[in-house]
Order: sequence, then C-alpha cells, then structure tokens
Amino acid sequence: MKAIWAAIGLMATAPATASEASSCRVERPADGDLKSHAARYFAKADAAAIDALLTCLGDPDSAVRDGFAFTLWSEGLRGRHVAPALMRHANAQLQAMLSEPDDAPGFRRPFAALALAEVARADRIAPFLTDEELHGLAEAGATYLRGVTDYRGFTPGEGWRHGVAHGADLMLQLSLNPRLTRADAGLLLGAIAAQVAPAAGPYYIHGEPARLAAPILYLARRSDIDDAAWAAWFRALHPDDGARWQDAYASDAGLAAVHDTTAFANAIYLSASEAQDPHIRRLAPLAVELIKALP
Repeated sequence: MKAIWAAIGLMATAPATASEASSCRVERPADGDLKSHAARYFAKADAAAIDALLTCLGDPDSAVRDGFAFTLWSEGLRGRHVAPALMRHANAQLQAMLSEPDDAPGFRRPFAALALAEVARADRIAPFLTDEELHGLAEAGATYLRGVTDYRGFTPGEGWRHGVAHGADLMLQLSLNPRLTRADAGLLLGAIAAQVAPAAGPYYIHGEPARLAAPILYLARRSDIDDAAWAAWFRALHPDDGARWQDAYASDAGLAAVHDTTAFANAIYLSASEAQDPHIRRLAPLAVELIKALP
C-alpha cells in the first residue's frame, strides 16, 4: 500500500531543477537525502512553510510533486518530525484543497488526498486529532473519493494523478483507525462503492480495484458491521437495470463495468480467502456471488 514536506532557505539547499513554470518555491537538499532533510526541515518549519510545501503537491513536474514534495511530507510524518499543531494545520489546508474544483493539470487534489492519507496514518499511530476532526477527515475523504471524475492514472511525460487510488489510500488509513465510528465507516463504504464501477465507464488499468479493496478488507474486521450488512453492501454492487448492464458486451460502458467489478471482486476474494481472521474471510463468498452475478 503505497504511500510517501517549510519555508525557502531553512538550511543550505540546492535550487530545485524544475522548469521555470514550476509552482514550487521550496528548495531541495543538495544531496537529495530527503529522509535526513526532513528532520532538519520540519524542526524549523512554521505554518507558512507548511503552506509553501503543500503548494508543491500540484506542481506539473512529477519530480517536484511526487519525488520531492510528497516524499518529504511522508518522511516528515513517518519520522515523527512534524509537530501536532502543524499536522492539524496541514489537515485543514489539505481538506480545503480537496474541496476545490479540479485544477487544469489535475494533480493538486489527488496529491492532497495522498498527503491526507499520511495525516490519517500519523493520527492512527499517535492520535492528535479530536474525534470531531477525525470525523471531518473521514467525511472530506469520502466526499472526495465519491466525487472523482478524472480517472487518469499514469500518463507518460506527466506522471501520476491516480485520484481513485489516492482517495482509496486515505480510506485505507482511516479504516485502520480504532477510533473510527460506525457512521464514519458507512461514509467510507459508500464512497468506495461509488467508484467500484463508476458510470463514467473508465477501464481501471493502474491497480485501482486492489486499492479500493484494501480498506474493505480492514473494515471487515469491525464487529459493528454484521454479515447482513456486508451482504447488502455487496448486493448493491450487482448489475442493475441500467443501460450499461442490459447488454454489457455490446457497449464500452458495459465492458468497463464488467472489467472493473470483476477486478474488484477478485481482489477481495484473493485476500479474504487466504485471511486468518474469520471476519475478513466472510467476504470471500460474497465476492464469489458478485462475480457469478456479472454478465
């Protein structure tokens, strides 16, 4: 499960090598060692520095956006170098980014979701969010994932957008949090269901079904979601009376729906059938039923 930021000149650094069009004004360490740099960088960071780094998440240069900004953010949180007050500030800023319309290049919101997955992970390991803030994060993440309409994954020459997968990564970190309420779990389940085979008809080819399946497997461990609730959730994924399902093999939308649903069900089945936890294993026959229901 994939994962992975602040003022200019906090220490001696080499200028970034991104093009003049780069929106990132945070410099990078000369030696490229972001793990060591994170400890020094965040020790002196303030809210303005965090904001500057978050801006880099929308950079058109994947080396800046992904290789530098997100990686530095991840190293900072995973190394426990970022103060809780700054993580709370970033949580608010990143959620605001999620609520904005897509920017023209389409990188800003997906990478805000991925950065929020690191916030959710940090709170799971050493809680710093209030219950209300955790609920707000679950609601914002679910709203984002449900609303993704840009289904580009990897684009040669541009890099990753991967909005569905990054939203699913946020759902995964939230699903692992023992403080997540049943109501919040319901938000996650609804958002994931909306993207298993979306009406827009994308063909998932960059691992999205497996990323969507991961939080489902962890949510299955909850004792407050019973067998009947899981059966109902899976039944809601079955083909309906919509046009794309009526003759699925005669339209691109129908073929995509069959392709994506099959990939999701297979991901659930493969993991659930081999799980030791009986709560997870109970999903395996439901995945088989879903596969059998497909055209």
